[in-house]
Amino acid sequence: MKELERMLKFSHRILFVGFGGVARCTLPILLRHIDVDPKRITIMDFDPDEAALRPWIEQGITFVKDRVARDNMGTLLGEHLSAGDLLIDLAWNIDCGEIVQWCHDRGVLYVNTSVELWDPYEGAANKHPTERTLYWRHMKLRRMIASWTEPGPTAVIEHGANPGLISHFTKHALLDIAERALADRKFGGAHAEKIAHHAKAREFNHLAHELGVKVIHCSERDTQITDRPKEVNEFLNTWSVEGFREEGTTTAEMGWGTHERELPALAFEHPDGPRSQICLARMGMNTLVVSWVPPDHHIVGMVVRHGEAFTITEKLTVWKDGQAVYRPTVHYAYCPCDSAIASLHELRGRDYELQPHIRIMTDDEIISGADILGALVMGHPYQSWWCGSDLDIEESRRLVPHQNATTMQVAISVVAACSWMLENPRRGLCVPDDLPHDYILDISKPYLGKFLSVASDWNPLKRYSNVFQGFNRPQVDPSDPWQFKNFLITEGD
Repeated sequence: MKELERMLKFSHRILFVGFGGVARCTLPILLRHIDVDPKRITIMDFDPDEAALRPWIEQGITFVKDRVARDNMGTLLGEHLSAGDLLIDLAWNIDCGEIVQWCHDRGVLYVNTSVELWDPYEGAANKHPTERTLYWRHMKLRRMIASWTEPGPTAVIEHGANPGLISHFTKHALLDIAERALADRKFGGAHAEKIAHHAKAREFNHLAHELGVKVIHCSERDTQITDRPKEVNEFLNTWSVEGFREEGTTTAEMGWGTHERELPALAFEHPDGPRSQICLARMGMNTLVVSWVPPDHHIVGMVVRHGEAFTITEKLTVWKDGQAVYRPTVHYAYCPCDSAIASLHELRGRDYELQPHIRIMTDDEIISGADILGALVMGHPYQSWWCGSDLDIEESRRLVPHQNATTMQVAISVVAACSWMLENPRRGLCVPDDLPHDYILDISKPYLGKFLSVASDWNPLKRYSNVFQGFNRPQVDPSDPWQFKNFLITEGD
């Protein structure tokens, strides 16, 4: 396989914190890309799956039954890590700032897939909506970094499928749009020259601006189906149940574009920092928008908060004299698998108290379906352009037995980030947009099924219809299809 060409030698230790579905998929892929003695690898989990662990223990990997917590983090990690080692954090509810600072101080490389807290629900009822956001967490990280005297060991945060691969899909899409637009002579003269220059220089913020990009969705449709239907009082999902519940029941968040004419209902702006985002005092799982995935699926997705809404917007902003003269609106539009949708509906009926039983859909019970995940880049001469992965369960089984398509997309992104870190060990704190997209995608593509980069004439008003025309006042703006109000289809609560 092509991925074996990037085999890297690593003589230090590796610690996996958490051994759920993503970690179980990540480990075998990691060993294809990184030449490390299994005896140098430790897995730590507080609720182990003995059957999943057994073959790895037989290969010499060490297992430790324990949990990283507020009161033991430094002591516990210090038993397994020192300068030059690698920490792969795939657990949930570990404070990102504290663990990144610990790794920084001790020269330990670090990667995770989300920016989390010890207890995201602690005091939430009394917090302002802006204080419950990922934006707030990122601002806290920036204040921490400002105290560092040097970048220190590389720490890549939020590098899963989304956030993570989605930032690289976005860059790939922008370059493809530019290449085709120039070939089709959609732009001429000085404008075309600017686009060609920005594409060659990889100046993605200026490129997006010149192309006329207004909105970027992380659009995802998961069609995986299980032969074990969801039971009453059970939350069923293709990835972390607790992670999905936490991000889905808090504020909806989005990067807010300079083209937007008015704020949506229940919106709050941030008082400090780049002020590139807004949040809604409304749950992400109840904030629904229209979106699109190939080959021709008009979907209803949820504006579940995700790190890419901050990092993509931030990196694509064009500043002039301290003012943002351009930035796109960026947010998630997530349509999960049907079993997860049913689980969310039941969760609402339980007044958002998590069901007593949870289950992750494994490869062995999934009978068909795919995870279609990509960046839907909108507002340019082609209307829309989608770039991403259409990975079905059959291909996932071929790549890594017993893993589903969703965990595969996350796992290969983690491995690609680890490979880049080993080659760039002193870059300090990085978000996905700081990494070279071609490097990451070169490693990832063999694991992504059908990698697509395609144009579409879709826009949010293309299939709009009003069954009560003349008897209501729909909140749409036909003069500009790219206004957020044209995507938003329900208020929720």
